[in-house]
Amino acid sequence: MAEAQQDKRATRRFALKLPVAVTYAENGAQELSAQTRDVSARGICFFVDASIATGAPIEFTLTLPPEITLTESIRVRCKGKVVRVDDGGSNGKVAVAAVIDEYEFLSES
Repeated sequence: MAEAQQDKRATRRFALKLPVAVTYAENGAQELSAQTRDVSARGICFFVDASIATGAPIEFTLTLPPEITLTESIRVRCKGKVVRVDDGGSNGKVAVAAVIDEYEFLSES
């Protein structure tokens, strides 16, 4: 009998469907609109229409809702790199998982 696979994640993931703007360099700077599947302090998984290469550096900006921040909405710009891409979605979307290397809270102005 196969053993259950242990979850290797070190931080809690939040299943959030939030709009996110993703920028990456491929033949110049590309910007895509995406929707998150889940977010944690160290990583993100989002759905996009086009594949992004594993290992590619990315930047993305999202707004965390009051349900997560327990105050007002907060915009966050993150830099990281793609660690996994799953092209197998039945809806034509590509799931992209990325690690967050650094982040910055943005002012509302």
